[in-house]
Amino acid sequence: MSSIIRLSNIKKMYQMGEEEVHALSGVDIEITKNEYVAIMGPSGSGKSTLMNVIGCLDTPTSGLYELNGTNVSEMNDNQLAKIRNKEIGFVFQTFNLLARSDVLHNVELPLIYGGIGSADRKRQANGAIERVGLGDRAHHKPNELSGGQRQRVAIARALVTNPSILLADEPTGNLDSKTGEEIMGLFDVLHSEGNTIILVTHEEDIAAHAHRIIRIRDGKVEHDEKVKNRKIARPHTTTTA
Repeated sequence: MSSIIRLSNIKKMYQMGEEEVHALSGVDIEITKNEYVAIMGPSGSGKSTLMNVIGCLDTPTSGLYELNGTNVSEMNDNQLAKIRNKEIGFVFQTFNLLARSDVLHNVELPLIYGGIGSADRKRQANGAIERVGLGDRAHHKPNELSGGQRQRVAIARALVTNPSILLADEPTGNLDSKTGEEIMGLFDVLHSEGNTIILVTHEEDIAAHAHRIIRIRDGKVEHDEKVKNRKIARPHTTTTA
């Protein structure tokens, strides 16, 4: 199967005063369509920098990054913004929802940025909301939802453009363990439907839901292995989560 992500000798260097900080020191990773991958590493390992590069939020100092066959490693900010909106759905620990907007409008946002017309926006947004089990909450505001429901809204927003990749950064970090398991169950469903999922986490039990774990240390890939005893999440439910 062809690679959806190909990183070749990716390096990222920051200048901190007089000092050069090598956040990534020659990373090589390939991820194919419909893989479910967890990226792990201690604080300062480079995993956040790697996530920013994969998510087209930052460009490498050197090396090649191909996303869906397109070289994105030398794109400018405007080009990267277009790629992000089309190819990548982001799910963050803090949900990043607009407090004064209802669920429907929050989910529509990437489509507004993409210039999609109102009727198509609403149809696509409602479809994404149904996929995460919140069809009866479309006109609720975030403060009327539980933490798990807010994360479902964030996942629906990530799905609404039919991206190549779902990139989730500590998606259960603000949730209790029961609700976190239900959100991981939703990721299992989305993966079974054909989505490529990249999960950035520092929690071993969350990473164990993935099919493959890439461990980063000192800006390099330390281990890249298949998960032998994969953890199965609780069934996808819509009650409290």
